[in-house]
Amino acid sequence: MEDTLLWIVGVLLLLFCSLDVWYYLRVVVVLIRAWFLSPVFDITAEQTASGRVVLHDVDLCHMNNARYLRECDFARFSLYTRNGVFKALRALGATMVVGATTIRYRRPLCVGEAFEIRSRIVIWDEKSFYLEQSCYKNTQKNVDMIQKGYESLFVEVPEFPEDLQHWIKFISASSKALRGESQLDDKKSE
Repeated sequence: MEDTLLWIVGVLLLLFCSLDVWYYLRVVVVLIRAWFLSPVFDITAEQTASGRVVLHDVDLCHMNNARYLRECDFARFSLYTRNGVFKALRALGATMVVGATTIRYRRPLCVGEAFEIRSRIVIWDEKSFYLEQSCYKNTQKNVDMIQKGYESLFVEVPEFPEDLQHWIKFISASSKALRGESQLDDKKSE
């Protein structure tokens, strides 16, 4: 009996060391929760998923950059479950993968802070759904320190490659649209 118990504990430890078990458990919880929430019949309707920053989400006292994308995954799973996209794709025998992502980190999330992710399908074509997801929290930080940090480096800025210039124009237009939606002035949003 003791050998069996040790064997089971060993297998569980191996799983926890080699797989991100908490991720899979959270996926199951998110899907079950979404299944029991009321369905959303408007496929483009915005939906909200909430969360809280826990210790294994952080590095350097704020949420790790990759964890934001993971939280967007969970919000997307909930969105697709509630609006019927998962069910429709399963009926067609289709699968989904993320083809591309652009993310803007505007303010840090620290341990214990609550946040919500708002997700919506903007449009789709024959191959893809195009989503917009935004993470919101209630506090704002002073960003004047960032500019002072750049100034203290005394380093000449290199030329921007053309593809990076296009991406910066896209981000600038996106930021302008976000400022308009949230009615933030330039000082608070940059």
